[in-house]
Amino acid sequence: MKSEVIEKIAALMTAAFGLVAALAWNDAIKAVFTQVFGVADALIPMISYAVIVTIIAVLATLWIGKISEKAKSK
Repeated sequence: MKSEVIEKIAALMTAAFGLVAALAWNDAIKAVFTQVFGVADALIPMISYAVIVTIIAVLATLWIGKISEKAKSK
């Protein structure tokens, strides 16, 4: 039971650090949009960015899942 608690805490901490990193990247990308498009709220570029990031996230998640499954089966 103790190892499960430690494992869950580690997963939550990892997720928290991921969220912090994502928020930092969000601010950085908004700054880039401001430089390129003049405003950070340009609708079409922001939607395009969101779609691209979502596709990358899904592909990365699938790839990580496959690697994880291969590691478990060994």
